[in-house]
Amino acid sequence: MGMREPTYFLLAGLLDGPRHGYAIAQLARELSDGRVGLSAGTLYGALERLSDQGLIRPVEDLRVGGRRRRVYDLTEEGRAQLVEEAQRLREAAEIVTARLRAREGGQAEIDRVAAEVARRTEERLARR
Repeated sequence: MGMREPTYFLLAGLLDGPRHGYAIAQLARELSDGRVGLSAGTLYGALERLSDQGLIRPVEDLRVGGRRRRVYDLTEEGRAQLVEEAQRLREAAEIVTARLRAREGGQAEIDRVAAEVARRTEERLARR
């Protein structure tokens, strides 16, 4: 089984370098075209879980406007798992795309043959 979509996009949000939690969530929402929207509680629970799994690591605690901002970075293991998941998704998409093309191409061939049969039938009927 593959990585869950929120995990995938949270990790992808760190590909360009360290970010604080809210910035990671905003980028995950953007990268997923709005499909990944996490509440604060869900976000920080997910970041803690990813940190516990060794996929990300906190690198700095900042105070911005009196609020604590923890900055995270992607670990090598996190990057490796993200690359592996991206490859899995790409391969899965290629399989389905190839099948769709074959089916669409197959349907086009069926339609071509049916049109040819109909044309010949009409010609035979016209000669009678």
